[in-house]
Amino acid sequence: MNKQLIKINEEKCSGCGLCVTACHEEALGLVNGKAKLLRADYCDGLGNCLPICPMGAISFAAHSNQWPLQIKLVPVNAPYFNNADLLIAADCSAYAYGDFHSEYMRNKITIIGCPKLDDGDYAEKLTSILSQNEIKSVTVTRMEVPCCSGIENAARTAWQLCGKPIPFQVITISTAGKIMK
Repeated sequence: MNKQLIKINEEKCSGCGLCVTACHEEALGLVNGKAKLLRADYCDGLGNCLPICPMGAISFAAHSNQWPLQIKLVPVNAPYFNNADLLIAADCSAYAYGDFHSEYMRNKITIIGCPKLDDGDYAEKLTSILSQNEIKSVTVTRMEVPCCSGIENAARTAWQLCGKPIPFQVITISTAGKIMK
């Protein structure tokens, strides 16, 4: 998958510097009173700078599939969510199923998490993602183990609370790496 880089429209940029502060990777800076992408190799493509820009001067240079991101790190209103088929995957599911990438990730925006290892509940963030974006479908992949029920429950709660008729499915993978029916 191609990494997305931001692009800055200098005519719209007011030079306020809010995007520079929002960029945790220090990829942005101000040059001659305008925001600039100084270190493309530092840009993580998450888009934290996009929603903070009051002038709408920042966009993605290319829109391609996003690489898997931790649920806790992904911005709720990232542009790659619009018109996306969303895959919410338990961290370990990709390791357990050999064809995970080709069968489940292809052409989907993938966000990942582990309810056993991550603090808190994902339901609120997932509800915001589903409510604030035009999501075409939601697929949840989880393992058959009890701790993975947390990611399914959070996704199902978010799906119910978002108030949209989004197609929703859960794929359960056995500890032997097989799809359970």
